[in-house]
Amino acid sequence: MHHTFRGGVHPNDQKALSSQAPLRAFDPKGEMVFPVAQHIGKPAKPVVKKNDAVRVGQLIAQADGYVSANIISSCSGTVKAIEKRRIISGAMAECIVIDNDGLFTPVEGLGEETDTSVLSAEEILAKVQQAGIVGLGGAGFPTHVKLKPANPAGIRYVIANGAECEPYLTCNDQLMRTQAQAIIAGMRLILRLFPNAKGYVGIEDNKPEAIAAMKAAAGTDIEVLGLHTKYPQGGEHNLIQTVTGLDYPVAKLPADAGCIVCNVGTIYAVERAVGHNEPLFRHVLTVSGDAVEKPSNFIVRDGTCFSELVEACGGLKSGVTLKKALSGGPMMGFAASSLSVHVQKTTNGLTLLAEAPAETAQAKMTACLHCGRCTTVCPAGLLPQLMAEAAEVRDYERYEKKLYGLECVACGSCTYICPAKRPLTQTFKQMKAEITARKRAAQAGGAK
Repeated sequence: MHHTFRGGVHPNDQKALSSQAPLRAFDPKGEMVFPVAQHIGKPAKPVVKKNDAVRVGQLIAQADGYVSANIISSCSGTVKAIEKRRIISGAMAECIVIDNDGLFTPVEGLGEETDTSVLSAEEILAKVQQAGIVGLGGAGFPTHVKLKPANPAGIRYVIANGAECEPYLTCNDQLMRTQAQAIIAGMRLILRLFPNAKGYVGIEDNKPEAIAAMKAAAGTDIEVLGLHTKYPQGGEHNLIQTVTGLDYPVAKLPADAGCIVCNVGTIYAVERAVGHNEPLFRHVLTVSGDAVEKPSNFIVRDGTCFSELVEACGGLKSGVTLKKALSGGPMMGFAASSLSVHVQKTTNGLTLLAEAPAETAQAKMTACLHCGRCTTVCPAGLLPQLMAEAAEVRDYERYEKKLYGLECVACGSCTYICPAKRPLTQTFKQMKAEITARKRAAQAGGAK
């Protein structure tokens, strides 16, 4: 194991708020809302219509192409509408709305055990694809695509990402403590797809109970590693660097370096889909922050309203005003448009804060001090100071071609360390969006 990855920061992890809160299943009462685009790739196509009866585990939107993912109902009830609804980001998006009957009646065969020992690699991949599994670390890339690289024989490392480095979030910690056997079983299923690979589980050393549980479950074929706690350890590139010692351009895929990396929640979902005929309709999620009465870890059903989860945590603290609600954590999360939006597959946290860190920082912002700290902490080896200068004058060519700005992973380390309190990460996200939009416009113009 390599000692560490380059760069990185050490924010206050705030995990003590919820680290001892056990996972608890939560069954919502209100209507359930399922955006048809909850993943990287093409949105899924609805296969139900208004007034259709649905059950838990039923396909309600089918993947539209290879890089897409099925959407599965997490409740039973009646399709109320297929319409534009406001989602977590604040955008309006096509959604399937289901009137939840509160019975959670399952489809036939849901949860039935399968003898996985007789399954071929193709059958395992087919089950993963049918289950609608995507990366649950936040990216949402369809898992069946990730598990089918061009050269499976060239994969040497399969790495389970249990770092969970984002402040406040502890749901994967609890998942590893309580479902270690199932996660290891899921790892073994994935390893069957790659005959030349060895399995590793990487967990930051601020999670000793999870490390102990995973080591007890793992055999000699899978190695569990306690990693130095440093943000963003859970970044795919950083984790590979730490576990294997390999370094490769951020723009390349991990498979190009002989690696497959999956979040432990994703691996657990693989085991449930392949071994128990359970598609992805629920996953783990943390509700935390200094504004909530009882920070908690949930097994939450996709489509659940944020407000119901807050209520299940005892609501907001008495006398506290909610200043910021983040989907995810404070480093890589983003502001939720309201608490009336609904959980998606990739939602791993809801952080409720009594202060708005971005607004506080903005009030203290000064001109760049040219101190170079942002460059020192960048895990991708980029030059944030120069990227910000290029962004300020909208020099897209320099930003992308000379400064490799599109390789920014938006981890937030530069913004965290900046003594001038400059919104570097937000600036880089905006530049990436603008460059992507310009390229699409150019392609559309060339196609005419």
